[in-house]
Amino acid sequence: QVQLVESGGGLVQTGGSLRLSCAASGRIVSSYAMGWFRQAPGKEREFVARITRSGVSTYYGDAVKGRFAISRDNAKNTVYLQMNSLTPEDTAVYYCAADTTTYTGRYYDANEYSYWGQGTQVTVSS
Repeated sequence: QVQLVESGGGLVQTGGSLRLSCAASGRIVSSYAMGWFRQAPGKEREFVARITRSGVSTYYGDAVKGRFAISRDNAKNTVYLQMNSLTPEDTAVYYCAADTTTYTGRYYDANEYSYWGQGTQVTVSS
């Protein structure tokens, strides 16, 4: 079992920044690739970012590329999402997820991830 707890969400103005954290417990999370997704009201869950076990490789959704950065500290069992140049379109609940299954290459697919946190709300005002 893996338990994931997100934090760091809140209200920020357009152009501002936030850093989300995802604290993991249970199995050794350094063994797994980790991802961030988001879901806005009335919309499907959207891939945001993924980081490999070692942290060497990262992947981003087109909507956040160049503005967001995913990182991890395996010693702290924590994954981060640094979000810069935020816009109202970034308003959503942000979820952390762990990929504990055999990797299929579909890093952007929510079905690739087997454990999820409860989410943290990010609201960007105009």
